Amino acid sequence: MFLSKENGGLGRSLFVAGVLSGAVLVTSLIATGASAGECPADQQKPNAREPVNVEAVGKTDTVIGTLDVAKEHGVAGRVLRMRRLEIEPGGIVPWHSHAERPAIIYIASGTIEEYSSDCAVPIVHKPGDVSAETKDISHWWKNTGDETVVLIAADLPKN
Repeated sequence: MFLSKENGGLGRSLFVAGVLSGAVLVTSLIATGASAGECPADQQKPNAREPVNVEAVGKTDTVIGTLDVAKEHGVAGRVLRMRRLEIEPGGIVPWHSHAERPAIIYIASGTIEEYSSDCAVPIVHKPGDVSAETKDISHWWKNTGDETVVLIAADLPKN
């Protein structure tokens, strides 16, 4: 966080207020058992959702960086990739699997619904949520809101 010397006191006060507000929110979520961006426990079921044939619509996928992990850590045939995805209102990321490509998605802005193979109801993701996409997950996403959603994705695709 950038704090100028001229406004250091105000900047620090705002920062502390933000941290405290976040702590109150997290404490509230823990106390109520709510988990942002996750499937409710009573809706988790293997093969809860069948694959759907939906086309990509209103989606921009931009690679913003890669790292050859074979050279860095000896993981042959893989790259660590970071992407920025923008999904317009009504936009769709089609059904896909993560059997060969684990990923972590950070919801930077907007609200989006995920339709996962292991959840009987849509999972609503909001800004700040993180979704771990494991080998057991197949899913698709849809922007049902009225603003563009921005996702930052890090994954390990085959080279």
